[in-house]
Amino acid sequence: MTLHSDVAALLAGSGILDVDVDEAVADEHVRGAAYQRVIAVTAASPIRDRDRDRDRAIVATILRDPHEMGSKTAVVALVDAVAMKATGPAEFRQWSAGLLPEIVQLTTEGYREFIRRRIHDWLFYLSIEDGHVPTPVELAEVTDWMQRLLARVSTSPAVLALLAESGSRRKIRNIANDRAGSR
Repeated sequence: MTLHSDVAALLAGSGILDVDVDEAVADEHVRGAAYQRVIAVTAASPIRDRDRDRDRAIVATILRDPHEMGSKTAVVALVDAVAMKATGPAEFRQWSAGLLPEIVQLTTEGYREFIRRRIHDWLFYLSIEDGHVPTPVELAEVTDWMQRLLARVSTSPAVLALLAESGSRRKIRNIANDRAGSR
């Protein structure tokens, strides 16, 4: 497959017909924007109705792009969008397990690790949404990004108290403390 045929197939498969494929191939920014549109279309359906093989094929195609930063960004956007629609950690774990083998296409270990950590963060988040109250050790294993997200959106008094006490950054602790106090 060539970059041109990959981009053309992704756009056609998503029903996106208003992107000039030649321009997308020539300009990584146009291509990145096209990938984001493909991701938006792909993520629009509920996770339980998703075709995991199709999602895996889309990720594999995007990750063949020679501009790894752009392809990593698109895959992370898909992970985020699907996680936000997941009904629980088991559903998301099953979906993400199909993607993990594809990330080996990235030559930059940091990008592969970033995607792995983002999946781990969402599994943590979904387990909390499912009623799990994490320990300080479990909290320390997620990124600052996830801790900030939880401090901003969690409705669990126990989770907010944990973040106020054990958050990795002062900002996280302050947000959680303020929200816990206002509840």
